[in-house]
Amino acid sequence: MSERGILKGIRVIDLTRMLSGPYCTMVLADHGAEVIKIEDDKGDTSRFNGPYKKYDKCKEWAGYFVSLNRNKKSIQIDLKSKSGIENFRLLVRSADVLVENFRPGVMEKLGLSFEELHKLNPRLVYGAIRGFGDPRSGKSPYNDWPSYDVVAQAMGGLISLTGPDPNTLTKVGPGIGDIFTGLYLSFGIIAALREAESSGLGQFIDVSMYDSMISLCERAVYQYDFEGRIPTASGNSHPFLAPFGIFAAKDGKVAIGVVEDSFWKSLVRAIGSPEYEDHSDFSTIMARKKNILKVNNLVETWTSRYHKSELVEKLGGKVPFGPVNNVQDIFNDPHTKCREMIERIEDPYKDNESWCVAANPVNFSRSKKIALKTPPRLGEHTAMYLNQGDACHNERADSLALRKAFGTFTTGVTIVTTLQDDGIPRGFTANSFSSVSLEPPLLLVCLSKAGLSYKVFAESTYFAINVLRDDQKELSSLFATQSEEKFTSAVWSHGHEYMPILKGCLSSFVCKNERIVDAGDHTVLIGRVEKFSTNQGRPLLYYKGKYVSPENGS
Repeated sequence: MSERGILKGIRVIDLTRMLSGPYCTMVLADHGAEVIKIEDDKGDTSRFNGPYKKYDKCKEWAGYFVSLNRNKKSIQIDLKSKSGIENFRLLVRSADVLVENFRPGVMEKLGLSFEELHKLNPRLVYGAIRGFGDPRSGKSPYNDWPSYDVVAQAMGGLISLTGPDPNTLTKVGPGIGDIFTGLYLSFGIIAALREAESSGLGQFIDVSMYDSMISLCERAVYQYDFEGRIPTASGNSHPFLAPFGIFAAKDGKVAIGVVEDSFWKSLVRAIGSPEYEDHSDFSTIMARKKNILKVNNLVETWTSRYHKSELVEKLGGKVPFGPVNNVQDIFNDPHTKCREMIERIEDPYKDNESWCVAANPVNFSRSKKIALKTPPRLGEHTAMYLNQGDACHNERADSLALRKAFGTFTTGVTIVTTLQDDGIPRGFTANSFSSVSLEPPLLLVCLSKAGLSYKVFAESTYFAINVLRDDQKELSSLFATQSEEKFTSAVWSHGHEYMPILKGCLSSFVCKNERIVDAGDHTVLIGRVEKFSTNQGRPLLYYKGKYVSPENGS
């Protein structure tokens, strides 16, 4: 089971601020994507929005920022300077995704529009969140209006449906206008990445906060069309289902949602009024719709006699039911604990302190959720990506050298190596190996699903491909076995990212695991070249069960 996340190998440039964009990139980072947050000298506004822990006297870590920016990297770039633009363009060349939530035209003024960046990196998936969308998809009359969550909720119809009555409207508590839009964009990004796997081309993704709220209020749309009336706020009840809503208890509120008639029968049995099971006013969905007030009054008269804990005993598991929890209730709920939905992030700058955040709710059967890591300090990773140079950029700059390195092999014999999580080197001999692309620099190798090292390589973040010379037949034979003495007998050293590099090979390529493609009883492992080296010599070839000379093919 992989512990690196299902999106490992995906590099995301994050230009977003506040909630909608950071929530989108948080979702990607929570699943293993490498998210590089670009900030100016002031940093994301949410760094300074609070709240703060009592011990944080300098107000460095706002809860707003911590929650949304865990698992990310931060680098400082001044996009208004020439050097900043150059560094940014270098990053784009190695990125899979870019996300921004500026107003329309900002990136165009910087010379960093999707069209310009697409020329640098045709595979780039570019995601944009705007209050009212991007003109590329349809120019709204509100394109230039700034927008935040409350504006999206208001204009998208959500607030008109929320509140105790049509004259007392209420904003939804959480920033749903931001969060729902961010989730939509995260889906769009994954879909576009999936399409780019076959087409080789990225595309522009435009998600409007206003549009997202219309989508969220889908019920109001068909009600208006089908019934010819404007839906309004109706408190905690449902416009055509009963009982369906919030009901009083002795010590709070509970939720009950009855749709199927079988649940109605279970409810009235729990109430102690079986005579209502087949009553003409209540026995069917349509009958209960006609008598919504009567049904809801009947149910609430009963629920108000009991504490929430008593109602849990009477209704839990029998009908769609649950207590109305506050956040303290959620912290203490056994469900939350067994599902690990409140996660602690260590504060590395303060001993024995941590931050609680809502955890990643998506679970996969084979891809283990990654542990949430500390959010970055402002500019914490600038040196990693810019001052020292991104290794990927260095090698791409010399495409001639890379082309020559690719030319050191045909379909010759190679040994593929990696390190396990415990630091033990693993390797095997492979004959199915090829270059795929110079821009970006990609290589592929086939892994047999039956191989002992298959899982290690399939879940690796990095691996190395060592192309053998014609005088390395014994080395090839050694790594074709299941011997545990491979790396004891071979001469090797740690290369880039500590990958095992075999001495004397014709060429060696250290690759970052880009993606894996299923191919029947094999898997195609595609790697992005980050470092390579070459030596003089001739390739070791293998044909019809024996080694052959590269000169005469025999």
